[in-house]
Amino acid sequence: MTKRLVIVESPAKAKTINKILGADYIVKASMGHVRDLPNKELAVDVEKNFEPKYVKIKGREKVIKELKEAAAKVDEVMLAPDPDREGEAIAWHLLQTLKSKALPVDRFHRVTYNEITAPAIRKAFDNPKQLDMHKVDSQQARRVLDRIVGYQVSPILWRRIRGASSAGRVQSVALRLVCDREKEILGFVPEAYWILGANVHKQQPPKDVFGIRLAKVDGEKADIRDEALATEISTELERATLKVADIQERMISKRPQPSYITSTLQQAGSRFFGFTPKRTMQIAQKLYEGIDTGDGVAGLITYMRTDSPAISPVAQQECRQWVGGKFGAEYLPDHPPTYKSRAGAQEAHEAIRPTDVTRTPEMMSRFLGPDEAKLYRIIWERFVASQMAPARIAQKLVEIDAAITGEAKHAYLFRASASEVVFPGYMKITGVEQKKKAQGNDDGEGGAPEDQDADSLPPLTVGEPLDVVEWLSDRKETTPPPRYTESSLIKALEENGVGRPSTFAQTISTILDREYVEKDKRALKPTDTGMKTCDFLVQHLPDLFDIGFTAQMEATLDDVESGKVLWTDMMRDFYTSFQGWLEKAKAPPADVGHVNRLLELLGQVKAWAPAVKRGKRTYDDEKFVDSVRDQLAAGEKVVTDRQLEALISMAGRYHEQLPEAESMIRDMGYGAMFDAMKEKAQPPREETPRKLALLETVTFAEPRQVGKRVYDDQKFYLSLKQQVESGNRLSDNQLTYLDRLVMKYGDQIENFEDVAKELKLEQSAEAPDETSGGVLELMGAITTWAEPTQRGKRTWDDHEFYQSLKSQFQTKKRLSDRQLAALKKMAARYADQMPGYEEKQEALKLPPPKVKKK
Repeated sequence: MTKRLVIVESPAKAKTINKILGADYIVKASMGHVRDLPNKELAVDVEKNFEPKYVKIKGREKVIKELKEAAAKVDEVMLAPDPDREGEAIAWHLLQTLKSKALPVDRFHRVTYNEITAPAIRKAFDNPKQLDMHKVDSQQARRVLDRIVGYQVSPILWRRIRGASSAGRVQSVALRLVCDREKEILGFVPEAYWILGANVHKQQPPKDVFGIRLAKVDGEKADIRDEALATEISTELERATLKVADIQERMISKRPQPSYITSTLQQAGSRFFGFTPKRTMQIAQKLYEGIDTGDGVAGLITYMRTDSPAISPVAQQECRQWVGGKFGAEYLPDHPPTYKSRAGAQEAHEAIRPTDVTRTPEMMSRFLGPDEAKLYRIIWERFVASQMAPARIAQKLVEIDAAITGEAKHAYLFRASASEVVFPGYMKITGVEQKKKAQGNDDGEGGAPEDQDADSLPPLTVGEPLDVVEWLSDRKETTPPPRYTESSLIKALEENGVGRPSTFAQTISTILDREYVEKDKRALKPTDTGMKTCDFLVQHLPDLFDIGFTAQMEATLDDVESGKVLWTDMMRDFYTSFQGWLEKAKAPPADVGHVNRLLELLGQVKAWAPAVKRGKRTYDDEKFVDSVRDQLAAGEKVVTDRQLEALISMAGRYHEQLPEAESMIRDMGYGAMFDAMKEKAQPPREETPRKLALLETVTFAEPRQVGKRVYDDQKFYLSLKQQVESGNRLSDNQLTYLDRLVMKYGDQIENFEDVAKELKLEQSAEAPDETSGGVLELMGAITTWAEPTQRGKRTWDDHEFYQSLKSQFQTKKRLSDRQLAALKKMAARYADQMPGYEEKQEALKLPPPKVKKK
């Protein structure tokens, strides 16, 4: 056994590295992590020093088996995942999975590299090292921390917020930023302001017109927020003559920006191309792992998860040689530039740069897809520009006095400015126009705009008079800060020290997937559920989801990675505080004053509703009120917010006996809750019992499972029936679903068409989608379905998919666009079993029949 086994995460990376290392190495992919905490339990033993219980990831059995078989044939295993915390943890889990008596720990080595090029890979494999357990501990601490927060906070959220799915340590802080911004926008009150100026020209040629702007009134900044003052000034200026008072000229040096780091690359991908952060990282990953450039496969960029702007001296020297040869020595600074990292940066890796500066975007474009070419171009240009000389820009500022004929109430000073690029420096690469575009971004705050430079001004001298072409007065309003985009939210997370380069994209994907946030064009807008979730978490767990606390935890995780803090000590300190916060959140105390007022109010109820039994529990309003009264009198146990809400709901149900209820509850700030219960307390609509009666004799379909949810028509029907028999009105949503249920089982209801018209069921249910119905009907002829197939963690079963869509259509009378597209694609594979497929192809817009391979 002379070969070495090399394990990386992805097949693409394995392919590239295998070609570099040659036949003496076996290179395999682990497909990411092979072990993790199980999904259905906490799997952290708090009493045993937060010991995690790891299990093999479902779907990785085949990969693990292949890796073990390969490991049995070699003397050494080289663990070569990515060079960050996550990569170190993957390497450690691989070691724990593959080690054996025949292959002890000392036969495993860690290999790290910042770029996938032949020199870098060979150098890394010539210098293997041991696993960095501080990095492993840091990742393990993050995983355990997030698991404890998610598993112990989420259930509290589910009980209190309808539609809430989960809480996360970092994702909830990201949600808070989005919600706080939305509240700021909703609470913003626009304020009018006036911009005054003029279009003027010289009295002598050249008489090119240029703009001037009122800069000062009586020696103070011209901040005009009053319409009367704006009118007064405008009237007075009509009697003014203008004269150049001062000309100031200066030369400024503008440095290039540093090479991209993860966050700034994600922002650029979003701003320039509309890529999501996740999409940007997918493209960058491909560029990093290797592209076939015609003379072999090589990584085109360095590792893309980094927060350091540093560049290796070798790369700097290579870039200087290229720039000097292309543009000349004047485009090079005297020394290679250095850039300062933000506070808290880990600085474990270089910035993102091309691995070979001579591979220009033009040369690489034929080997890359359109999106890959776009991203490679901005990475290459930003790196090259960062190593070039600053641009030199000549700025001119002209001050103009306004002399008022006759009596003047105010003194006025106007300004005009212009800038001109004298030496482009790095702009030779980025372009002067791009510099102008970069001056505006989608991350700025609202308010009045700043002065903007003109492209040029005519030659002027001090004392020279100017003629007015027209006076200008423009009323504007201050604007609220814009909603976050994915780009600006990443910037905010980074500035606040929340999350790390490897987590930004996933954090934003999570709050979108959980439907806490939605996209309005490119802006991120919190959903109603998102706002309620955020309000609950901030109100009941303010310390845990405080932005500063989350940033402090990130800093502590960095200390674990550097070996300054033991991860178990960090967890112990956190858990002590966390348990206290959690207890308060589980049963937050209610306002005792509000509770007393409601108990006094409900004491006026003369006729209580009879007790209702649901399942094993009996609900008795009068006994509940008495129990809260006794609890408050005993003083041993606090009355919770949930109990207070129950009392408010009860007051809504008995509002006809309580004349003062509405004004009292609105005064407490619970008007919306009272309205909802008041509506629910109304008797059932006249037609509702008749609709329920139609379903008494039908045979309901078997319960069906879609994902984690079980849909049981009979159980749903019985719950609605019980609610109506208890005298409660169904909500609008419940009525809609009841109508759909009646329509679904219409073939079992006698004289259904007449009944449906009488009850207006056709109007209350959505009109059927004829295309979806047509495709489903056509596919009903299929008798032989393909066997289910397994891809990764998912099982693909054509017959089950068809049945689920058929069942959905029977209820909703329509499919989504994505569902219909998938159904049509599947239908094409079974066209030979569907008589009339080609005849209906055009009407139903079906794809051409797919010819099966023989």
